[in-house]
Amino acid sequence: MKLQLQITTRDVPHSEALETHIRQKVEKLETFYPKVMGCRVVVDVPHKHKHQGRTFNVRLDITVPGKELVVNHEAHEDVYVAVRDAFDAAKRQLEDYGRRQRGSIKAHTPVLHGKIVRLITEEGYGFIETPEGEELYFHRDNLAENNFEKLEEGSEVKFLEDIGGEGPQAKRVSAAKRHISEGEAEQE
Repeated sequence: MKLQLQITTRDVPHSEALETHIRQKVEKLETFYPKVMGCRVVVDVPHKHKHQGRTFNVRLDITVPGKELVVNHEAHEDVYVAVRDAFDAAKRQLEDYGRRQRGSIKAHTPVLHGKIVRLITEEGYGFIETPEGEELYFHRDNLAENNFEKLEEGSEVKFLEDIGGEGPQAKRVSAAKRHISEGEAEQE
């Protein structure tokens, strides 16, 4: 599909070379997300009283099905570098948008809670019991903080579950923050 393109320059002298450069960058956007419907490019020099020299602002409004993506890059003294940076940011936004539409965004592993049921301190490993009663192995290298010596059986921990060579195991193990009940607070 041929996309609609509008290029506007403000306080920047008209340049065929710059316009050709922008057109090439816009054409390349379709390789990252083929359903781009339109692109509005504005290159200007904002008036900044305290800054010596000119910096260029490049704004892109990219129309895709169901959304308009906006990129606003300000801060380079070379107009071609400002254009490059803006289109690099647009590329990342288009790739992310495409991944979200395809449903291929990586899901984060949920943080689980359990308690330490056994520690083999000489060997540097232990086992965590989940609320479902499953025991997961963990090694001292799987601790979020390097505090294996401070762990005790019965301690509440939080962790991520992973599949290791021997099956499910716990990783990024750390002490769970306890909520102090009113009775415990009075005793302290």
